[in-house]
Amino acid sequence: MSSSLGQKVKNLRREKGMTLDQLAHATGSSKSYMWEIENKPVARPSAEKLARIAEVLGVTTEYLMDQDRTEPTDNELDVAFFRKFQSADPAVKDKLKRILDVLDDDDEE
Repeated sequence: MSSSLGQKVKNLRREKGMTLDQLAHATGSSKSYMWEIENKPVARPSAEKLARIAEVLGVTTEYLMDQDRTEPTDNELDVAFFRKFQSADPAVKDKLKRILDVLDDDDEE
């Protein structure tokens, strides 16, 4: 039986179309360690590892740790997005800004 944390990690990983190998690689973990987090009832990743998992999955650590919540709030999704944006390289930031400009132009029509 997996923990609430493990179930959230597994569900988010699957929603993003990631394999266990891909998540492990993106977080700097082994596949077996990520499997334990998803499937063992007493998985306790370090704060740093939890932050990296949250970043890769696009949520906050608070969402992952809250046992009562099954969906991240809009605010948590915004925070996770902006954290990812802040750490993106300048070329990616520029692309995202251009996408927003196009979307803003569509709203004005």
